[in-house]
Amino acid sequence: MTSRADQQRLETLSPFELKNALIALADGITRPNAVSMLNAGRGNPNWVATAPREAFFLLGRFGLEESRRDWDEWEGVGGMPARDGIGARLDRFLATHAAEPGADLLRGSVEHGVQRLGFDHDAWVWELTDAVIGDHYPQPDRMLPHLEQVVHAYLVQELCGGRAPAQPFDLFAVEGGTAAMCYLFDSTVINGILDPGNTIAIMTPIFTPYLEIPRLDRYRFDVVELRASRYDDEGFHTWQYDEDEIAKLADPKVKALFLVNPSNPPSVALAARAREQIKTIVATTNPDLTIITDDVYGTFVDGFESLLSTVPRNTIGVYSFSKYFGATGWRLGVIAINRDNIFDEKLARLPEDRAAALRRRYSPLTLEPDRLTFIDRIVADSRQVALNHTAGLSLPQQAQMGLFALFALLDTHGDYKRTCRSIIDRRMHALTKGMGVTLPHDPLAARYYVELDVLNYARRWISPQFADWLQATFEPVDPVFRLAEKGSVVLLNGGGFDGPEWSVRISLANLRFDAYEQIGGWLRDVMRDYQAEFERTGGQLPARTDGGHFTDEAMLASGMATMIEPAKAAR
Repeated sequence: MTSRADQQRLETLSPFELKNALIALADGITRPNAVSMLNAGRGNPNWVATAPREAFFLLGRFGLEESRRDWDEWEGVGGMPARDGIGARLDRFLATHAAEPGADLLRGSVEHGVQRLGFDHDAWVWELTDAVIGDHYPQPDRMLPHLEQVVHAYLVQELCGGRAPAQPFDLFAVEGGTAAMCYLFDSTVINGILDPGNTIAIMTPIFTPYLEIPRLDRYRFDVVELRASRYDDEGFHTWQYDEDEIAKLADPKVKALFLVNPSNPPSVALAARAREQIKTIVATTNPDLTIITDDVYGTFVDGFESLLSTVPRNTIGVYSFSKYFGATGWRLGVIAINRDNIFDEKLARLPEDRAAALRRRYSPLTLEPDRLTFIDRIVADSRQVALNHTAGLSLPQQAQMGLFALFALLDTHGDYKRTCRSIIDRRMHALTKGMGVTLPHDPLAARYYVELDVLNYARRWISPQFADWLQATFEPVDPVFRLAEKGSVVLLNGGGFDGPEWSVRISLANLRFDAYEQIGGWLRDVMRDYQAEFERTGGQLPARTDGGHFTDEAMLASGMATMIEPAKAAR
């Protein structure tokens, strides 16, 4: 067993680094006992969207034909796809290969661009073909124009409840949500949107880097946490925010709000009530509030609406294609800023000394650097300004991003979304079956992750004395160490996400469904072990009305269900 002193030392690490120690423990169990390690600590999904990849590879074959058509003088060397007549040539190619995987989606994608988005046939097909070949620097460097419109339509469908904003978003295609976060933290400070030492708010629990980056020396932000402290009528977590928490944003001293929506790890979308309160605050007491929202899990909630839609002028949106399409290795993401935004207005109001410094910074790019928009400054900053002419996401990545988006746009019946939700729901059912609980319903729960609050369960459903004993006797990370040591199960500690210290995060994305029943069983066994230790040390579990002790399946069922989802979610 890992000693308490070692646990105290290790729990200072990020949960993603602590995970490596847990993997080592779990791996040490698997080898001598020939059992499989169950690593539910990562959010990498174990499914992939096949149709858009089939379309991508078929498009690649067409692109190579076009390259050889342009220039086939030497073996192994081709030219650059030619624009004139390329639309008709793709039509003929798809007719010839009509029965091959990807042909229907590729044909539908071209038709959607021409018929629904008003694209010129040759220009659209050439952009796709040249992108998949990857023979040019990105031009424009922010994002290819046709693919920007495609991804824009996808974001409106998935993040804005299908309602287009009054002004469109400008998009910057980036190397996943990770790159988006890094670029935004840097550019907001470089351009005076935020200054080192500013007070910012973070909605917690949250993805750990959003907690760690603001405290770096280059930012030194003063962080105010908005805690998901709302409980239902029975006193259990809903992972929503009380009005008093949201009201902290009304202080103009708070310059920015950072959030992941749906949250990570609870994986619950922000309620409409909270979104409307934020909208009111922006409209009244804090109109200059900068909002940065990471909405990667939004596609797992039906009818999801982002703050990008609710408060478009103040919000910078981050979206990654990684989770929904099983594409973490592709590194595909976008930054979205509405053309009607407060950020360009803030740039115009900078004091002259600050404006002059930025004028010098961006003067190699344009004769009118003061007119350079904030999103174009993000592009330049992402390549240290001097390399702006080679900025941008690689063209094959942009092509695959566009095909992912088109796949969703053409799925008018939502079949893929239902499949993804079914995968997660089935795993959730297996987890709860292993734990011996039932699953309440919460329409705002993405359920990509589950956060279980062990201490709240112990206090509410066993006894306050038992909960106090747990806190006094063990470190909050003890449950994840026990799971690794006893069951070769790897989970992340929720305290590392500024959630309840005694909570654990389970990813429902990266293991087959039968593994989750095993994980549920091990969770149940760990709680039984704690109860047995409590009794051995002289503790008394509450008596049941039948004279026994409150340690049977009924107790487990009534208690652990409250750690998963609230039965009566407060909205």
